Amino acid sequence: MVAGEQLQRAAGPPEPGTKFSGTSWSIIAAIVILLIYQGYTLSVSGIASPWIGKSFHLSQTALARLFAGMSVSAFGSMLLARLADRVGRRRIILLSLLLAPIFALGAALAMWAWLFAGFQILISALLGGSVSSATVMLAEELPMEQRARGQAFGAAASAIGGVLGYIVIPFLLKWGYEWEWLFAPSVAGILLVPIIGRMLPVDTRWAHDASAGAVEGSHFYDIFHPLYRRRALTLLICAALDTMAGTAVNGWLYFEAVSILGLSPDKASTLVVLGMGVGMIGFPIGAWTSERFGRVPTVCLIGGAGWLGALAFYWGPGALTFPFLWLAVAYCWFKVASAVMTVAANAAATELFPAALRSTMVGWQMITGAVFSMLAQMAIAALIGPLGGLTVVVRYFALLGFPSAVIFGLFIDETRGQPLEVAALERQWAEVQEHRHELEPRPVTAHE
Repeated sequence: MVAGEQLQRAAGPPEPGTKFSGTSWSIIAAIVILLIYQGYTLSVSGIASPWIGKSFHLSQTALARLFAGMSVSAFGSMLLARLADRVGRRRIILLSLLLAPIFALGAALAMWAWLFAGFQILISALLGGSVSSATVMLAEELPMEQRARGQAFGAAASAIGGVLGYIVIPFLLKWGYEWEWLFAPSVAGILLVPIIGRMLPVDTRWAHDASAGAVEGSHFYDIFHPLYRRRALTLLICAALDTMAGTAVNGWLYFEAVSILGLSPDKASTLVVLGMGVGMIGFPIGAWTSERFGRVPTVCLIGGAGWLGALAFYWGPGALTFPFLWLAVAYCWFKVASAVMTVAANAAATELFPAALRSTMVGWQMITGAVFSMLAQMAIAALIGPLGGLTVVVRYFALLGFPSAVIFGLFIDETRGQPLEVAALERQWAEVQEHRHELEPRPVTAHE
């Protein structure tokens, strides 16, 4: 194939229109259902952690080690994300949705902690891979001016799913059921396979790109090709900084409220639910600001300012007359700004890379998040003594969010209003692929 032909084909199908079509709404509905399921299923182990420790006779330290070991699921998610760029997003979504309920049943019936952890690793790997595929599909299949709104739908669905378990567990305990019944909706998720299979299109943008040869010959390390190196390194550095800051702020928030600030468990739970609920308004706001002002300003300005809420939560309430009000306002602002930032960052990350690397990049971010989450917890444990307490340590970690926002603003290209092939430098990538093919040795035939 000559270079000109490959460039023409690499451009892919025409960019969708500016309004949602019936197909677009079908894709959004399918992904919303998938991400609600994913959010719920991945939250089960955290919600049930007190009862998991009792069931398997684990100390707090042993339980922490168990959950830390489960973080290796990120490597499985990375593998599936890479496969999504090679075999298609739809296949990975349906495969994950088919197998995750089976492993959820295994986790519910597991008799030993190591077996439970094994099933949880498989579940998290599968659903992590399906999330990367779903996020990328929103970018590829929706109209140009609606891509950020699609990311808002997806992020909100995942957040809603994560909250549902907190609603379910009190009823299970009140009715005398064991914690394992939290997995019942996860197991029932296998019924969603034919439903979502009908809602997701077979003839996707990825299929057009694959038929044009745009995904052949790529590798998982191609995100570091000079064409994309600055973008990839920036996103991974920001993922590392945000993960360390977020692990500290979110992971210890309930402990801070109850054990250090002296709130009752009921008030602390009310605080968390209130923050999550109010935070939902950040998703449509993030879609609007991303399309009105751009992905980069949204992440840099609103996302950066969100960490002020985290600092306020861990800084001032002890000296105030109304500490709960202070905590509620600070936490709500943090959750709203985080939701706004999530929408803009997801939109940017999925628009900056070609079809051959789009899901792979999300997988790299998952790996980075898993590694730096473990490093953050280890560092927090080591610094509590030298720095004078947990609250002080978390304050320092929250500061990492500010350089992350600045780095994003300085080094990430704006993609608002650009066709996907332009934002992702698809034509330049096609030229790279063509040059690679030219350098490959040709097999010698008999007559030669």
